[in-house]
Amino acid sequence: MKRSILVLVFSLLFSFTSFADDTGAATVAISADEVRADAGVLAGRRYVSMGQPDKAVLEAVSDAGFVAVVDLRTAAEDRGFDEPAAVEALGMEYHSLEIAGAKGVTFDNARELDRILAGIDGPVLLHCQSGNRVGALTALRASMQGATDEDALAIGREAGMTRLEAAVTERLAEK
Repeated sequence: MKRSILVLVFSLLFSFTSFADDTGAATVAISADEVRADAGVLAGRRYVSMGQPDKAVLEAVSDAGFVAVVDLRTAAEDRGFDEPAAVEALGMEYHSLEIAGAKGVTFDNARELDRILAGIDGPVLLHCQSGNRVGALTALRASMQGATDEDALAIGREAGMTRLEAAVTERLAEK
């Protein structure tokens, strides 16, 4: 019953923006409050991005068929629980790519994210604390895949980029 109510609440709150990633599959950007445990809605999408998930969100994405979580937070950031253990207990892979604010927003880190995602076969939950770092690296990935700077920034904003837009703009100007 509790799970059904959780799924219903998430279903009512779910909203998303989609754009294409390098595989041609749609990517979905959602907030921490907007996860829907419905594999049909998420089918064929490469990853969803969000801020720090809690255990209920991890359970919902696991139930929806996600196979991995990629965490962009640094080891020093408090998650409120042992996220790697919780992810693995749910049968998903846990990957950490530490992005330390603006200095971590680099094309090298975007390439490393691509490498991690390429090694995962199935839907992935990609997160940081707020979605800002996720959006910043998503913008750089879009640029690497041929998007104009303007389009890359728009894609980054859709994926959660806010305060790191200046850092992304600097990286785009350096390429």
